[in-house]
Amino acid sequence: MSRIGNKPIPIPDKVQVNVDGSEVTVKGPKGELYYRFSPEIKIEREDGQLILTRPTDLRHHRAIHGTTRALLANMVTGVSDGFERVLEVEGVGYRAEMDGKTLVMHLGYSHPIPVEPPQDVEFVVEERGRIIRIRGIDKQVVGELAAVIRKMRPPEPYKGKGVRYQGERIRRKAGKAGKAG
Repeated sequence: MSRIGNKPIPIPDKVQVNVDGSEVTVKGPKGELYYRFSPEIKIEREDGQLILTRPTDLRHHRAIHGTTRALLANMVTGVSDGFERVLEVEGVGYRAEMDGKTLVMHLGYSHPIPVEPPQDVEFVVEERGRIIRIRGIDKQVVGELAAVIRKMRPPEPYKGKGVRYQGERIRRKAGKAGKAG
């Protein structure tokens, strides 16, 4: 029995959900999201909540039941509150800055790296280019963009320089040992 799939999804007052078979459109104050789910999962609206049911207890149906519920809950949360990932830039000369809506990263390479934001995503740079906030309504897009930016210069284990998620712990290594003579 799927514990996640059986939980109803509460719909806030400011969010409109349109269910047309397996196609779901969610509109809210931050934007609009659309997704086509598996037609095997029934999505019904009851008393300001979305309830998902599956046809059988086969392994495949149990798997997509919980996944569908999680994706739909993330859509409702995204258009009402939005999602945010915070990155920290660590290292001498490493920084981020805004050029219009474009994020420009200076990460010790011979050139700056521009990052264009996808639709419905915005960047905010704080603390003299050391903190990058990525905000958007689609959780998958925000998380993937944060991973792409982190991959440009992942934190290295000796000095800890690079781009990391806020609160991420980097295991530090001891440096080169002195010569034994």
